[in-house]
Amino acid sequence: MSVIAEIIDTLENKVEKLFIKLKGLEKINQDLKIELTKSAKTIQTQHQEIEALKTQCETLKITNTLLGSDDNKRDTKLKINSLIREIDYCIAQLSD
Repeated sequence: MSVIAEIIDTLENKVEKLFIKLKGLEKINQDLKIELTKSAKTIQTQHQEIEALKTQCETLKITNTLLGSDDNKRDTKLKINSLIREIDYCIAQLSD
């Protein structure tokens, strides 16, 4: 019977080690989930900042063209035409 007792003790020790390892892996998993959430928030913030900077850059290009620069005249004319079309569309919608 002592052989069976030794086998049981060995199994208990191995199960205990597995539980300890499981707890450690669960902690690591939780930490990684928190880090992933933080990274996702950072990425979202950076995307918003990039979009704001793109908008600001476009506005600066238009402003520069309106002030007399020849570099972006075509882009400015296209943007103005697009805005005029949007305004015309809104007026048409209001007229209906």
